[in-house]
Amino acid sequence: MAGQIVRVWKGYGTGAVVESYCREHFPNSVLPHLRSIAGFVGARVLTRAKRDETELVVATVWESIESVRAFAGDNYEEAVVEPVVRELLNRFDDRVTHFTVAVAAG
Repeated sequence: MAGQIVRVWKGYGTGAVVESYCREHFPNSVLPHLRSIAGFVGARVLTRAKRDETELVVATVWESIESVRAFAGDNYEEAVVEPVVRELLNRFDDRVTHFTVAVAAG
């Protein structure tokens, strides 16, 4: 587990849109694609309701930065956002953040 890469992306939208993303889009579109890529380990989708919008955080876990590149390409710090998601969300990060797992506990 240590040494794995966690890729974090954030988006923002209405509660209903974020809920739809979590219930429909991520499990039916995103997750099957991620599972088809060598080096994909897992994912977490987190939400936080705020007064005016709901924050969405997608954290994917990869075996290595090479695995991330297999998903995102050479410009792997650029967010991969499908056109349908671009239309649904109010706003989203164009860039992602990568972290190296230093300690993992279960």
